[in-house]
Amino acid sequence: MFPSNALLTIILIALSAVEASPLRRETISTLGFTARANARASEINIAAADRARAQAMQQTSSMGKRASSSSFSIANAVTVYTAQVGVGSPATQYTLLIDTGSSNTWVGANTPYVRTNTSVDTGHSVSVSYGSGTFSGEEYLDTVTLSSDLVIAGQSIGVASSAQGFNGVDGILGVGPTDLTQGTVSNVGPVPTVTDNLYSKGTIGTEALGVYFVPGGSAGELTFGGSDSSKTTSSVNYVPLTVTSPSSYYWGIDQSISYGSSTILSAAGIVDTGTTLILIATDAFNKYQSATGATLDNNTGLLMITSDQYANLQTLNFNIGGTSYGLTPNGQIWPRSLNTDIGGNSDSIYLVVNDIGSNSGTGLDFINGYSFLQRFYSVYDTTNRQVGFATTSSTNAVSN
Repeated sequence: MFPSNALLTIILIALSAVEASPLRRETISTLGFTARANARASEINIAAADRARAQAMQQTSSMGKRASSSSFSIANAVTVYTAQVGVGSPATQYTLLIDTGSSNTWVGANTPYVRTNTSVDTGHSVSVSYGSGTFSGEEYLDTVTLSSDLVIAGQSIGVASSAQGFNGVDGILGVGPTDLTQGTVSNVGPVPTVTDNLYSKGTIGTEALGVYFVPGGSAGELTFGGSDSSKTTSSVNYVPLTVTSPSSYYWGIDQSISYGSSTILSAAGIVDTGTTLILIATDAFNKYQSATGATLDNNTGLLMITSDQYANLQTLNFNIGGTSYGLTPNGQIWPRSLNTDIGGNSDSIYLVVNDIGSNSGTGLDFINGYSFLQRFYSVYDTTNRQVGFATTSSTNAVSN
């Protein structure tokens, strides 16, 4: 379930011949985050916002970064996830958006950057476009504190001299693949992310990030270094990253989707915390709409079904690496308590599966967004080039 209205104001050192590898801690470390609705949520057609993000991702260049002409919006997401991150020593606290679909970490959109004796200006410029939100400024190296046991010295951060579209937050904590930083900082190649540096400095033993959403709650958890078994009700099943472009530049996987007993899509796509809905290729979406009998609601951009149709809704199965993850009928509907917050009617039933905007065959034919991830724990493992999933106590919840 999405957060309730009360919460709406809501993750290799290069070895020299004379240096030993750092001592790696095999423990995992966690960072809590807060979920809240975008203050502009009632103005946003969430399907259109998600689709714009997807279409920009589909334009990713062969260099493993976003094409210079494309961008996508984080600031327009209906639900955003923020963490308190310290920068400098003594640390200034910044409220940063968490995004697995981008990889630069930067501050200064609202709270000004405060230089301390740990701040090093590299002289490089940095710029990233996120659609309606953009930032540009200078690159600094500084101490970044995620928690008491997650402290990174010399982390590359962007310090914004100009930022648009980030009301109420100070920047972004980018936890996507490193290659997405390619071309964002002048005169350098890819820039190590926070997870890269936690691993290279020996703070975590595996360069992996576990993500847990708390349906109906104000908080969630990022686990650096692996997964948190206290949040799962099954083992984590891993699949290798897809080799299909452009999904391969993100946290991309291969999967098939079946509604009831009929397969509607078998393709490559991505897992993305920054997308609210579950997006599937247009031809698969048409099959899903026909099978459910849903009609398109123009106000919200979502499919709408009657109470009788909801009673007959079947499980939507995601087959990933031979394991089936079933999205129950209740998991397929938008939380009814939030209907009016997206411009819908309080008594209507809306579906969270929507059209990605292109037929299958693009190389990025689905996005398993928050509506999927609130029901399943996810792990993003750079070391072993894989993504993992597990069930949680919310997998079969009926609270929507």
